[in-house]
Amino acid sequence: MTSRQDTRGKACRPAVAIIGGGVSGAGVAYHLASSTCSPPPTIVVFEPREELGRGLAYDTTDPTHRINVPAARMSLLPDRPEDFVEWMARNDAVADDPDASRPDGNLFPRRHVFGTYIASALAPLVQSGTVHHRRAAVVEVRRDGRRWEILDDEGGRTVADFLVIATSHPAPSAPRALRVLEGHPRFVANSTVAGALDVVRPADRVLVVGNGLTAADIVASLTRTGHRGQITSISRRGLRSRGHAPYPQEPFGAFETAPAHSATALLRGIRRTIAEATAVGLTWHAVIDQVRGHGHAIWQSLPIAERCRIVRHIRPYWDAHRFRIAPQVEEVLERAIAEGRMEVLAASVARVQRDGEAIHVELRRRHGAPLQKTFDAVVVTTGPAHGSILESQAWLARLRDQSRLQLDPTGLGIACTERSEAIGADGRPDPTLLISGPLARGTFGELMGLPQITEHAVLVARELATKVTAAGEYA
Repeated sequence: MTSRQDTRGKACRPAVAIIGGGVSGAGVAYHLASSTCSPPPTIVVFEPREELGRGLAYDTTDPTHRINVPAARMSLLPDRPEDFVEWMARNDAVADDPDASRPDGNLFPRRHVFGTYIASALAPLVQSGTVHHRRAAVVEVRRDGRRWEILDDEGGRTVADFLVIATSHPAPSAPRALRVLEGHPRFVANSTVAGALDVVRPADRVLVVGNGLTAADIVASLTRTGHRGQITSISRRGLRSRGHAPYPQEPFGAFETAPAHSATALLRGIRRTIAEATAVGLTWHAVIDQVRGHGHAIWQSLPIAERCRIVRHIRPYWDAHRFRIAPQVEEVLERAIAEGRMEVLAASVARVQRDGEAIHVELRRRHGAPLQKTFDAVVVTTGPAHGSILESQAWLARLRDQSRLQLDPTGLGIACTERSEAIGADGRPDPTLLISGPLARGTFGELMGLPQITEHAVLVARELATKVTAAGEYA
């Protein structure tokens, strides 16, 4: 579809292909299109969805699915944090959603509203031809001399000078013990698929494997549709996502000025700072917010071995405190627990036996004897299978087999440099192949929250702008 020769008849115009049109990919396209590259590049974004910017997270239409960060901290423009709030005001985006506004003044609108905001920013660029939206899924990526050739499932062939991988995380990987349930009518292995919960009946006893943000959304969705059966939610440590601070607080702590060089020192520093925050009337939320804000500097100060220790031992605790649930969702969970409809256990699945459609499960508890329970439905919400990203799509696997990509040592994503250039098996970065968004988390540390994702999109766009300008000069 696109090459230097066949784009609007303008020769020697560098081309950038972005695979993935969620916030990570759309953000790169938006900021690159807004840059002052000379000549301006051709930008092609591969995204099967109708609009750019929604991705998996913001494509949901379930009214219980809300952003889990106050709207005042959600923006496509990092230097204009109020942009989303201002857009909502201009468009009366929450006029039909009185629950979006909280008593403390924060707004937690439905997630599809944020998706509409991003899509509306990209739409003029697509309509003008500045950004080309290729509504197709990528099936093959090849190196063609010094350029990239991308084939898609609509029969298209795109040639680009630079390639950006901005795909979403792989689907959750069900625990091995649950694989006996494949084919069961109420085994939901991937709850992110639209309509996945439709198979759950109102009185079903439900086992939710995982206690994070997705599990919270599952409970909220089931409650909205009238589910009244017992819900058992499990994770190895029994941790579930925490709520937001009871009142607004500024980030607290000085982690960037004296960064720790080991996981143990970092943990001790966080605990000490929480004690200091408590002494001046703040909660732990302010400290975790500061750690998140300084996440990149903290991560860079840690040797690879210490990063791996954090991933193995501390990450579950970090995730529970860092990724907070929206207040509206928290209220649903607290009510379900108080009414006895939901229990949260520190346990893992030991054995599973099918008896017709009944599911007999032995739960191995973290503390105490094994527990035998029977369920009618099982929903997996264990989070993305980070370690299998390079096996999640055939074209990624082939790039790995060609030694162009490798897994980051922490297992969180794809190995890349501080400039977000992919690192091949030979340890060398490829200046024409960049990683955007959470898949670069192993290098950048904190890249799951929206504020950090948009900041990273700006970084990648700036890198591309420099490369595109240089390519144009030497074309």
